[in-house]
Amino acid sequence: MFLLQVIFTLAQTDPLPSWNEGATKDAIISFVKDVSTEGSDKFVPKEYRIATFDNDGTLWCEKPLIQGLYVGYRVKKMAAKNPALRKKQPYKAILEGDKAYLHKLTEKDLVSLIIQTHTGTSEAEFDQDVREFFNTAKDHNGKAMHQLLYQPQLELLQFLRDNGFRVYICSGGTIEFVRAISQEYYGIPSEQVIGTRFKYLYKDSANINDLYRQPAIVSFNDKQEKPVNIRYHIGKRPILACGNEGGGGDIYMLRYSQGNTYPSLQLLVDHDDNERESAYAEKDNKSLNWAKKYGWQVISMKKDWKRIFPE
Repeated sequence: MFLLQVIFTLAQTDPLPSWNEGATKDAIISFVKDVSTEGSDKFVPKEYRIATFDNDGTLWCEKPLIQGLYVGYRVKKMAAKNPALRKKQPYKAILEGDKAYLHKLTEKDLVSLIIQTHTGTSEAEFDQDVREFFNTAKDHNGKAMHQLLYQPQLELLQFLRDNGFRVYICSGGTIEFVRAISQEYYGIPSEQVIGTRFKYLYKDSANINDLYRQPAIVSFNDKQEKPVNIRYHIGKRPILACGNEGGGGDIYMLRYSQGNTYPSLQLLVDHDDNERESAYAEKDNKSLNWAKKYGWQVISMKKDWKRIFPE
């Protein structure tokens, strides 16, 4: 009976129950406790306790890419209104599931596709459409979008908030797409989301008072642009930054965090679990090489997480 009480107590006090015991979990808990405990030589005032997290591959899966699923969702709706699109590439390939054609698309092609499927509406219309997508969409395994979140990261976000951190998402995805679900999925208010931004046009006329999404990207929030947008939106460097290896898109955010005058922690999620998720790596291994070079804490999905997705 006593043993059961001890186990129950430990379960109640463990802030990261989906994390395996080990160096990574210890490093995170020690850092958070040190910077949030008055009297500690590493104490950081609450107004400077800022954390930034990438989203795709860091807070939710990126294989499949959830915003990519939304592109497919939008193409189907667009083709229903304009059947001529069914014979036009790349819409034809998306509708027919032509992976060979889609794999040949360049980055310029993909950006153009995102612009075509994410603009031309009012902000209110876009928000409603995105919420409808999240309420109905399934991945190829029949999982709803909220089932593709990383449970250990949800616990980490809450642990940081419990210790006075202000947590931001800094995503390469478009800002309004993530804002639509940031509060519901992550407990992060929409104003604490940073992402790729489109140009807007404000209209104020008969029966119209809204922003309209224009077919132009103002800022593509990836790589070196992430520190720029963190400064633009927050005005302070984060003392904790978390990204993932897979495309090298987060390493400059982690380096920017490391330049803080306060103690800082950099976390890099390694997709090394092919049984429970999808194992993949960069061809040049740049993110993991930088992690070793600069002393970042690498999170091994395989070794550090008891479970990956919510039950």
